[in-house]
Amino acid sequence: MCGIFAYVNHCTPRPRKHILQTLVNGLKRLEYRGYDSAGLAVDGGSNATPTIDTKNNNNPSAHIVMIKQKGKVKNLDEKIYKNQELDFEVEFGTHVGIAHTRWATHGVPNAVNSHPQRSDKDNEFVVVHNGIMTNYKTIKTLLEGHGYEFESETDTEVVAKLIKYLWDNKENDDVSFSTLVERVIQQIEGAFAFVFKSRHYPGQCIATRRGSPLLIGIRSESKITTDSIPIYYSSAMKPTLERTESRSEVVTQDAEGGIEFYFASDASAIIEHTNRVIYLEDDDVAAVVKGGLSIHRIKRGNVNESGARVITSLQMEMAQIMKGEFSSFMQKEIFEQPESVVNTMRGRVLWDERRIHLGGLADHITEIRRCRRIIIIACGTSYHSAIATRQLLEELTELPVMVELASDFLDRSTPIFRDDVCFFISQSGETADTLMALQYCKNHGALTVGVTNTVGSTISRMTDCGVHINAGPEIGVASTKAYTSQFVALVMFAMMMCEDRYSKRQRYDEIFDALKALPDLIKEVLSLDQEIVNLSEQLHKHKSLLVMGRGYNFATCLEGALKIKEITYMHSEGIMAGELKHGPLALVDSDMPVLMIIVKDQVFGKCQNALQQVVARHGRPIIICDKEDQESPKCASHVLRIPQTVDCLQGILTVIPLQLLSYHMAVMKGLDVDFPRNLAKSVTVE
Repeated sequence: MCGIFAYVNHCTPRPRKHILQTLVNGLKRLEYRGYDSAGLAVDGGSNATPTIDTKNNNNPSAHIVMIKQKGKVKNLDEKIYKNQELDFEVEFGTHVGIAHTRWATHGVPNAVNSHPQRSDKDNEFVVVHNGIMTNYKTIKTLLEGHGYEFESETDTEVVAKLIKYLWDNKENDDVSFSTLVERVIQQIEGAFAFVFKSRHYPGQCIATRRGSPLLIGIRSESKITTDSIPIYYSSAMKPTLERTESRSEVVTQDAEGGIEFYFASDASAIIEHTNRVIYLEDDDVAAVVKGGLSIHRIKRGNVNESGARVITSLQMEMAQIMKGEFSSFMQKEIFEQPESVVNTMRGRVLWDERRIHLGGLADHITEIRRCRRIIIIACGTSYHSAIATRQLLEELTELPVMVELASDFLDRSTPIFRDDVCFFISQSGETADTLMALQYCKNHGALTVGVTNTVGSTISRMTDCGVHINAGPEIGVASTKAYTSQFVALVMFAMMMCEDRYSKRQRYDEIFDALKALPDLIKEVLSLDQEIVNLSEQLHKHKSLLVMGRGYNFATCLEGALKIKEITYMHSEGIMAGELKHGPLALVDSDMPVLMIIVKDQVFGKCQNALQQVVARHGRPIIICDKEDQESPKCASHVLRIPQTVDCLQGILTVIPLQLLSYHMAVMKGLDVDFPRNLAKSVTVE
């Protein structure tokens, strides 16, 4: 959801064309998050090439030019080069450019509602924003009362107008840009990540966040002076504007060297430029001034938190976020699953010792074993991974396991106790509802555990302990490999909980051996791709599809139906086969496609009963079954045979045909499989 990218070059002369290309390419790396419009802001100025002033590092005659466009980033790119105002060869010793992809929340998708939003027609202050302000109407009413006119329907424009109001009413001329930003965010409620640019502060860039991810990449030809950024708490803000305490510039370049900064909401936009990044925390304010980066925090209440921000090295490679030989990211990520599950297990499943070691949980495993209950909180696909493993968790831990949708969990104000252990699952680690549930559980004293795919994400930083699933970057909006890696991570946790219990040893060994064979079995399922293409030809023109199963495979039904809805826009419903006679059977006739998952497990006989009920109503079921099953195919219109594994891992093998089915049906419909309409990869608002 929405994407921020900003680029600052200090004492590093760059032509405007390079700056624009850097901004546009950054936005292209963020396209997978979902968006409906895009825009950027750069310095304008005359067509005559100005002299580069290496002391002041700005062009005094420059003004800010904004270019915004509805639709894809490529539409914005085309519009940029039609702009007659810009000389693309003009060179800047220091320059700040900000850019954004917007997913509409307040106001329809159009150029006016796109970001950056501006303070006035002269573009004195411009800002890009991820998130939602909950009190923007109150501030807007106040500003309108002071004569400020609004041109968009967005909540973000309120921020641009508010900082202009503070500038117009400043008590002296010696007010820093970061002080103005601090004063603004003190008035804001909700979730946000902001990056500000101003013609009054040329060469300066201010960024801040609360509840929405933001990181800073640093590239310098000379050595950066520190690997640890101290945090300076600002003094309490009063109703009148005042300066905060002075702060050191803690990242600087050598006197003769230049430095470049990259601000982004996702590491995938930065990795092509640098692997050295700083993840901002809530209420951090990062300021780039004269090539120095300072980070300080606005102290909220009496809470004392971490006093340093560490420069970390990204392990992501550019090849990981490129499509390679595949036609889409979704297809690539489906076929990466043999490798992604290996990466999830790498270093955790100790094959020679026949034990599981999750380093992120090792210090807390005794406490978890003594807990009252385990509560797993997630949304969407991550929720389905919890459903898929709940039965095994209950079996191996012998603890009550609750699985909660984060939004419903919060709506009910669910009771949480100090001896509860709460798991929070999110591919991005930034899901808004899950984050609010996490804060709720922390406030109630529960031990919190994160399961994410993103190192440095908010969930991974806020939780007491956790597991990174290490599935690699997932660009396609519809999650595939993250689901199977979450599945495996939770299975490993269940095994780690019972590894010292003799009564569970036989079951433990059975699952352990199955994990070793899992990557090869996934490859075998992927070999069904052409058969699934043929099946998709029969199904893609239908308007609805039912997916039925029970036991360990009920989660597969939910996840498969979700994939079909997300990618093909076809109505699809995941149905518990045991509930068939309690309503869903009324939908079954000769025209309704019914896909049934029937594998040899403890509920095989019950699934056979459901199959007979469907056939008796003239249904023509499509069946996913074990290769050795001779009974189920007799009633099927089409059969997909998959290899057999231990019952609790069978859901990994049964979900992959549904991922492929949704992919191929979407392609046949001519739809964009990576960027389905109305959806975003990282849901950072409620």
